[in-house]
Amino acid sequence: MNVRGQILGTALAVMAAVGVASTQTMPTSVDGLVSAAKNAAGLEWPGTFLRLCVVPLPTAGRGAAARGAAPNAAPPGPPAKSIWYAEPAKVADNFYFLGTKIHHAWALVGTDGIIMFEALFDYAAPDEIADGMRKLGLDANRVKYVVLSHAHGDHDGGARFLQDKMPAAHLIYGGPDWDAVDKSTNRPGGKPNRDTVGTDGMKLSVGDASVQIVTTPGHTAGTLSFLFEVRDNGKPLRVAYVGGTAIPFDGTAAYYDGYIASVKKMAKAAADFGATVLLSNHTEFDNGYYKAHTAAHRKPGEANPFEVGRAAVGRYFTVVEDCVTAARLRAGAK
Repeated sequence: MNVRGQILGTALAVMAAVGVASTQTMPTSVDGLVSAAKNAAGLEWPGTFLRLCVVPLPTAGRGAAARGAAPNAAPPGPPAKSIWYAEPAKVADNFYFLGTKIHHAWALVGTDGIIMFEALFDYAAPDEIADGMRKLGLDANRVKYVVLSHAHGDHDGGARFLQDKMPAAHLIYGGPDWDAVDKSTNRPGGKPNRDTVGTDGMKLSVGDASVQIVTTPGHTAGTLSFLFEVRDNGKPLRVAYVGGTAIPFDGTAAYYDGYIASVKKMAKAAADFGATVLLSNHTEFDNGYYKAHTAAHRKPGEANPFEVGRAAVGRYFTVVEDCVTAARLRAGAK
């Protein structure tokens, strides 16, 4: 066979393989979905797979209601600082980690201010965010926006503290989560004053840095996710930030269907944006605590550990969609 014939034969073989792949059906059983999710997780997203695909064993006394505590009973005291405290870290030229070993907070710095992501537990915000900014040479008075992905205490417990500490900043939740905050009682850290509602497509700018909001209801009714760009040694990196990931394993069909719709929406938004970085607000989902400190202590010329590429970002959403679909089947949701 001549060279031209070899090239034509190779091309036909590739096309045939693509055609076969395109006709393969997606898994429809729990085992098939879990297997597909495990393959998609690869080395980048094992924690996401474990959290969403592996049903936890029931534990006695889970939650305040199970313990017989009143709904508004005072919460237990904070854990020892040695368990959660983490040093702040410079992740990229204009992007900083201000989280704990478990939960994340971030600062995106522009020429005309700072955008903060998350407020952590109330007990962690003073040490991690306020003091962390001081250690990194960031001025809290330059914060113009504090965006909360959702209204759960591990991410917004310090919201009132940040309102008081950063009076020039606008505090942003999704609309349904602002409503939940307004109705809440006995919030550790205090109840923040209602401020700005984050809406789909809203853009927040601080000079040469900006964030686009993507509404992704599911984890909570008002969960917000984000798209933005950072600079790493002068190189632009595009980031998809997922605002809420964990699911219940006893949900309704409507819940799972809504959640999956948001996953697909954010997956498309991330792909269209060209995101090569996937961030979360829990280290179990993206290894953020470890990657942040690896990034901060890189040798010159080393790649940023957060940059995993477009394909890997896409696989994250495949893991989530397959695991949630498996949960829907397990729950017998109709």
